[in-house]
Amino acid sequence: MSEKRETIGSRFGFIMLAAGSAIGLGNVWRFPNMAGTYGGGTFVLFYLLFLILLGFPVMVMELAIGRASRRTLYGAFRDLPETRPSRWRYPAAVFFSGNFILMIMYTTVSGWMLSYFADYLSGSLSDLTTKEQLAGQFSALLGNPGKMTLYMVGAVLIGSLVCAAGLRSGVERITKYLMSGLFLLLAGMSIYALFLRGAPEGMRFYLLPVWEGQKFTGVISAAMSQAFFTLSLGVGSQTIFGSYVGKEHTLASESFLIIACDTIVSLLAGVVIFSACFSYGIGVDGGPGLVLISLTGIFNHLPGGRFAGTVFFLFLSIASLTTVIAVFENIIAFMMDEWKFSRVKATLVNFLAVGVFSLPCLLGYNVWKNIHPLGGNSTILDFEDWLVSDLCLPLGSLAVVIFCCWNLGWKWKDFLAEANTGKGIRIPGWIRVYAVYILPVLILYLFCMGIYNRFFQS
Repeated sequence: MSEKRETIGSRFGFIMLAAGSAIGLGNVWRFPNMAGTYGGGTFVLFYLLFLILLGFPVMVMELAIGRASRRTLYGAFRDLPETRPSRWRYPAAVFFSGNFILMIMYTTVSGWMLSYFADYLSGSLSDLTTKEQLAGQFSALLGNPGKMTLYMVGAVLIGSLVCAAGLRSGVERITKYLMSGLFLLLAGMSIYALFLRGAPEGMRFYLLPVWEGQKFTGVISAAMSQAFFTLSLGVGSQTIFGSYVGKEHTLASESFLIIACDTIVSLLAGVVIFSACFSYGIGVDGGPGLVLISLTGIFNHLPGGRFAGTVFFLFLSIASLTTVIAVFENIIAFMMDEWKFSRVKATLVNFLAVGVFSLPCLLGYNVWKNIHPLGGNSTILDFEDWLVSDLCLPLGSLAVVIFCCWNLGWKWKDFLAEANTGKGIRIPGWIRVYAVYILPVLILYLFCMGIYNRFFQS
């Protein structure tokens, strides 16, 4: 662990890079979809609660593992335990594979964003104003495997080129400026959305919890799942950035800033989406196309909407690509650390593998639309999302907690010392009681409910 390792150039660059891994379609695409499906304000309340109870401690642990080991999750689980050889590398390999599963579905959805950007740029979306036209446009995209493949490959290529340019010159430099632009643009869109005619009703649905008629087991498990998904926890996405950062600041301070950035984007995205849905009669439980349909509806009712739509979908594409870049970097770092590949070779292998294995996801909406891996009307994307959200993320997070807190892998005192190194918020020693006895139970509950909701709930 003493060999020289690449480092991030600034604290701002680290926060934007780690937040870029978390901020993306999980915030602007998945979060509004989940909130619309699971009761609006009730879901949002539980989501914020689980960010604190689950997301914060697991993020601190992942960052600590990375900073102490200067490795990916796989390398850290192998090298940090004092007992050799470490059997922790075997579960680490399983959970780390979640990065690859995440990519082969995420690149398809990123392709959707790039497609809408290109269509706005060409003017082909400008005349769509009714709910039927907006929904028909998205259906037409799903039914066109050639177009979807083109933009999926474009997303994979962009992520690969950025990573090939290096950590500071490519990944950090591009991410921090584009994420800053996304914050500003989303804030402006939120202010405009609040003046739409349906905004008050949309905000009541979005922000006020409703207790009657709720299926709380579904709401709670969905909120827990989203808290893990939006922060990319359990598969080592934050571990790799911890391995690149210095020891000037405590990891609780860094985690707080990352989660704050992520939460602001999610909440602002919800303001835009639900204001639009209630203004233009779009169902709030519209599934994967909810964001694309509702946002297109906003822009096409605006003076200069074509320009605004072009700019917004450009930055929405960037938001999705920052996650692609961040997870690509995690996989590439693994190849460089464990297989001794050069950065360029690792990038090329990653480009080819992700490009090929992303095809089933997009073909599941057209050529393979009759394949329903989870029964009913489920798609291949639904199956991959379930693998990541309900299996890899909770089980990987559970492994991280046990590794740091139970003295079966790393040591609690070593974790605490690493987490509290530097200036800022410190983790108190007494929190170990929560970390050892309560946190694993909450994570196991999420895992069990993911299985139950998928296979046993009527």
